[in-house]
Amino acid sequence: MQIRTHCQQVTLAILAGGEGSRMGMPKGELRIGAEPILQYLLGRFEWPGPTLLVTAPGREHPPGWESFTAEVSDPVGGLGPLRGVLTALEAAGTEHVLMTLVDMPGLNGEQLRWLASAFGQERSRRCDICGLMTSRDAGNSRSGSERRIEPFPAVFHRDATPAIRARLDAGRGAVHGLADDPEFIIVSAPDDWGEDTWINLNRPADLRAFSHDVVLTGSQQDAGRSFPSLGTPGEG
Repeated sequence: MQIRTHCQQVTLAILAGGEGSRMGMPKGELRIGAEPILQYLLGRFEWPGPTLLVTAPGREHPPGWESFTAEVSDPVGGLGPLRGVLTALEAAGTEHVLMTLVDMPGLNGEQLRWLASAFGQERSRRCDICGLMTSRDAGNSRSGSERRIEPFPAVFHRDATPAIRARLDAGRGAVHGLADDPEFIIVSAPDDWGEDTWINLNRPADLRAFSHDVVLTGSQQDAGRSFPSLGTPGEG
């Protein structure tokens, strides 16, 4: 499978509806230096397929929204990232949708393309698979075998829509809880995905540190390389 060709048929959705209670401002309005974070991410990812921005009621059209193929807003706010996943699946024009969060700027396009390709390969072997997330070494296990499920980035097939809607209706809004369903699989993130991959901008200090690193290195690719883990994606 030619990865780039495959990705042209995959929608990249960036979930940017979070109110940013700990950040003190909506996360879709953050800036990396002087650049809107949404434009920063699109430039970093260089996604070859359609792009979809998912926002929330009252937080539509954040800076950089016009650079996306389309924008869609959750019909109801305050239901967390899983509601954004459902909104993206309902709005996307492709069967496969790759999703990430606006506050995870340490990811790069190569990683996202790898993930989309991995899901495409798994789906070609098992047509019942509806989603794929990654896991990584938790870093606190004596045996070294403990793994931590990372809810984002993740890839979903539109067939996942009913299962996700049912979870939301039942009040089960944790994205990583999808791992309990055999139709959603977990793969190990490649060993060369460093700690910077999982950077999460939760507080103003996180944003200042990441922005400083971008300015200091002058390179998006190196941004965050010296960062510790800054929190769990999807918080705040």
